[in-house]
Amino acid sequence: MTATIFFDMDGTIADLYGVENWLDYLIASDTLPYAIAKPLLRLSSLARVLNRLQREGYRIGVISWLSKSGTAEYNNAVTETKKNWLKKHLASVSFDEIHIVKYGTPKQMFARTENDILFDDEEKNRNNWTGKAFDVNAIIEILKGM
Repeated sequence: MTATIFFDMDGTIADLYGVENWLDYLIASDTLPYAIAKPLLRLSSLARVLNRLQREGYRIGVISWLSKSGTAEYNNAVTETKKNWLKKHLASVSFDEIHIVKYGTPKQMFARTENDILFDDEEKNRNNWTGKAFDVNAIIEILKGM
């Protein structure tokens, strides 16, 4: 089975926490911080590496949590906003899987092989991952080495 490279979004590739008053927006059920979050790395470089890896047989995916509390309507809006962020910032990448899931969902449930990779800013998610897991430092360099 082909390995999948998964990315968390908030705090990994999207700077949600750098948006001023981000938590206030989330508490008010406003999706603005998800829409305007700046990239945390040079996404044109990331896209080039991901496209090469896909041509070599890797699958590319996203596993991102919704906010801690939110109505079904808000969660749907957040899901759509996150997908739009990916389309805007990584338009040339054709994701094989995008999972926008309830906060706290164990991300390891999406791993299919011990070769699957996760990039995530949260240590608990990396520790629980059943494949290879990396923090947000040197994402592009790690991928270039594959």
